[in-house]
Amino acid sequence: MKAIDLIEKIPSINTFKKYGKVKKVVGLMIESKGPESSIGDVCFIHLAQTGQRIKAEVVGFREETVILMPFSTIHAISPGCLVEATSQSLQVKVGPSLIGRVVDSMGNPLTDEELPQGLTPVNTEQSPPNPLKRPPISEKMEVGVRAIDSMLTVGKGQRVGIFAGSGVGKSTLLGMIARNTKADINIIALIGERGREVREFIERDLGEEGLKRSIVVAATSDQPALMRIKGAFTATAIAEYFRDRGYNVMLMMDSVTRVAMAQREIGLAVGEPPATKGYTPSVFATLPKLLERTGTNQFGTITAFYTVLVDGDDLNEPISDTVRGILDGHIVLDRNIANKGQYPAINILKSVSRLMNHLVSKNHLHAAGKIRDLLSTYTNSEDLINIGAYKKGTSREIDDSIEFYPKITSYLKQSTDEISSLEESVKKLLDLANKGEWR
Repeated sequence: MKAIDLIEKIPSINTFKKYGKVKKVVGLMIESKGPESSIGDVCFIHLAQTGQRIKAEVVGFREETVILMPFSTIHAISPGCLVEATSQSLQVKVGPSLIGRVVDSMGNPLTDEELPQGLTPVNTEQSPPNPLKRPPISEKMEVGVRAIDSMLTVGKGQRVGIFAGSGVGKSTLLGMIARNTKADINIIALIGERGREVREFIERDLGEEGLKRSIVVAATSDQPALMRIKGAFTATAIAEYFRDRGYNVMLMMDSVTRVAMAQREIGLAVGEPPATKGYTPSVFATLPKLLERTGTNQFGTITAFYTVLVDGDDLNEPISDTVRGILDGHIVLDRNIANKGQYPAINILKSVSRLMNHLVSKNHLHAAGKIRDLLSTYTNSEDLINIGAYKKGTSREIDDSIEFYPKITSYLKQSTDEISSLEESVKKLLDLANKGEWR
């Protein structure tokens, strides 16, 4: 920056610092008298005993009391600690040299390495793109998973939810997508994961090759609720940075349910009333603000996969229902399919890509429809078939479904280390569908 530019900025610099004092700590919340601040501003709480300072965010007000939530533990905070206002929201540093690294919700490296030089600070809180400046999605995004590329084709800039109960293979599926996708860069947000799962995901599911083209943002379950929420917003801000520079970005977040739970913790602590099954109104206001930030803009695309942890495999619980209504498609992982040893355990009949009709050829669409018909026919008659109550020749449709069901199952199976290109997957689908032509 030139010296003349710095001189011109001098009049706009605020030379005063605004301070307040801690009055009370209740649960997760810190109440202070002052300083003058706004919702979302970052403040520093100066610890009298150690001389250190910790970051906190303004999350609400009660009359003249400022309510803060810290980004770290609150053990050393005592009444009378100074609260310094920054008048800025949270920023993280981003740049191409961050690729291949694992950072926390604040953008700090989780390894012993220092952040590289030349990174650009960006705000984690940003507005979604203008809807009239979003180009329509017209190109396919190859993810390298045969069942998705052929039966649930995804476009560049599409946002898809992966719905499943615990232990059905969400993280494994994300790892396959991260390794096999043709996107320029992966941004992976691990929100509310167990501490041991972060390293396991990076080493087993993502692998060395996947990490070389990824940035991982991790906020484990033991961290404060604010850190878990900021992990999601930080990952989205990093993805936006690369999208605005013309990249085709793949954003994967595991899971958006834990983001909603963290927001519920904050809402209840601030005093919001629980609205739907214990979730506060701010949860349902936060989700669209987060999810709508991805997609296309005039520079690049963010193709997003959000996992949703379905409690009790109930797809109609509040968070699942809300997220499904916002996104452009959903992939359902079925525990019954997983129990049969079929991975990825995608239930094709319950899953949908809302943009597939606009992205693929008529032959591809027709072939996918025929495979769906055969699966649906077999599923509806499975009980009769298994107990031997169905007599061959009674129905031509059921006979065809019995003949082709093993072939379809074999086609949809894919091991984690198997690579299947989009062209190869579609060719196999067309061959399978053509063999199933009704005579």
